[in-house]
Amino acid sequence: MQSRIRRAGGFAAVSLLALAAPWTGAAVAVPFAIVAGLAAFVVREGPVFELFARPGDRRDRRLNGLAGFALAATGLGLFATLPRVTMPVRVYAAAVILLAFGNLGTQAVRSITDDEFAHATAFVIVGSLAGVGAQVAVAVASTTPIAPPGFVFIAAVGALAAALLRSMLLERDDPLVMIAVALLSWLFVEITPEMTVEGIVLALGVTIALGYVSYALGTASVPGMVTGVLLGLLTIVLGGVGWFVVLIAFYAIGGLASKFRFEEKTTRGVAQENEGARGSGNVLANSAVALAAVVGYAATGHLSLPGVVFSVAFAGAVSTAMADTLASEIGGLYDDPRLITTLEPVEPGTDGAVTLHGELAGITGAGLVGVLAAIGMPVGDPVAGGALVLAAGVVGMTADSLLGAILEGGRIGNQTVNFLATLTGALAAAAGSVWLP
Repeated sequence: MQSRIRRAGGFAAVSLLALAAPWTGAAVAVPFAIVAGLAAFVVREGPVFELFARPGDRRDRRLNGLAGFALAATGLGLFATLPRVTMPVRVYAAAVILLAFGNLGTQAVRSITDDEFAHATAFVIVGSLAGVGAQVAVAVASTTPIAPPGFVFIAAVGALAAALLRSMLLERDDPLVMIAVALLSWLFVEITPEMTVEGIVLALGVTIALGYVSYALGTASVPGMVTGVLLGLLTIVLGGVGWFVVLIAFYAIGGLASKFRFEEKTTRGVAQENEGARGSGNVLANSAVALAAVVGYAATGHLSLPGVVFSVAFAGAVSTAMADTLASEIGGLYDDPRLITTLEPVEPGTDGAVTLHGELAGITGAGLVGVLAAIGMPVGDPVAGGALVLAAGVVGMTADSLLGAILEGGRIGNQTVNFLATLTGALAAAAGSVWLP
């Protein structure tokens, strides 16, 4: 275990080379390129090799992990410092450093406990602090203004995104994680509205607290919790409190619905896998379209579409997710389900099966999202906008059942069906927005 901590510390030390970018410009790529060359072709044994070697490196007698990390930092360094490229140098430095220090924090905590929640928490906290520190250091070196809210937001988003990606990828994929975090952070620097220190602290506090509650109640796995916190943070910052209320209502009600009479659902073979705890794939399948909509709303200054198109698309996607979840979780408790395409009786849990109780529960869920959107989101006329969101949710729920009956199982999986259904609901709402008063 100590070797893992030392290795992570070595990577963290190498990552600090990114702080030279304000002084060196494109030449910041040179030391990283040298490190990559030494790791790939020169260092085959000795203390340096033992410090940085991962298990696979010893087999290949080459420091592949260090070489990949340094090459990714080399490419990003060139990209961030080339003329006519607008990626801020602070974003580049933060992406490189938060990943390395987040890994160090994880390894330090891993030496104490095997708890997965503690590992993810350590990565996000240490990575966020390192990301803020990197941005401050770059700002001081380049004599640019220090913006605490923006720095904290970018560091937190980067650390959460990196933690999520690392939960789905292998350690050797860290170069991909670094590049993805840098590009994602760059996007949010360009579109994020003005924030206050109080606003960003409140957003972080609320989303982290609710994320922990979902994990503690068993409605989300650790990766699912990280995904939810990331999506919640982006929603409250890029959209607003009203948007966040709509999203969190789905998370809360959908999660509790999954736990409702869980043992009975297990007996009937219709229970959510992983004891009802939703993973990152499930959260993303239900929320990716909504995330794209809130990002589009924040970027309306760069687009030709009005903001109401994105706001009703967001609400339509969440309405669909809520309706489908309640229809499945409540409908699965009742007998005599029928296939939506033929209305023939089928076994409970059959893809594309519907029940009267499930449909009513789904419509109720879509209606609740419609009410919340009408109250707290810019959906045009509240009555018309709320009704549109309700209708979009029903359309998306029906699309989910049709896709389940026709395609699910042999051709596509449940998560793909959920994604396509929320996309249908979002598009239906967006198309209907042209008739809003």
